[in-house]
Amino acid sequence: QQSYFDDVKAEYVDRRNTLITELEKIEGVKVATPKGAFYCVVQLPVKDTDAFAQWLLEDFNLNNETVMVAPASGFYSTEGEGKNQVRIAYVLKKEDLIRSVEILAKALETYNN
Repeated sequence: QQSYFDDVKAEYVDRRNTLITELEKIEGVKVATPKGAFYCVVQLPVKDTDAFAQWLLEDFNLNNETVMVAPASGFYSTEGEGKNQVRIAYVLKKEDLIRSVEILAKALETYNN
């Protein structure tokens, strides 16, 4: 049914827009609007997102919660590209996306201080 696909598309557009709106609230973060993907490539105010992603999983929590990001350097064929970028999928409910970005913002604040 076309209405099912229209509903799914609308839901993902809403999730994408929610994620971008929340990410843009964080100082030093840059994000482009994807056209047909389920993820955003996000530039973070860190030098090495591989190290940051590992730190998030091993050393950081906010009320026993953390987030997992995919460092973007592995998605580039050119050495050194994407070192300060991550991929963030927007497959979660809007409320969970908002909470995830809150955790990410606090993590960035902690990591950079």
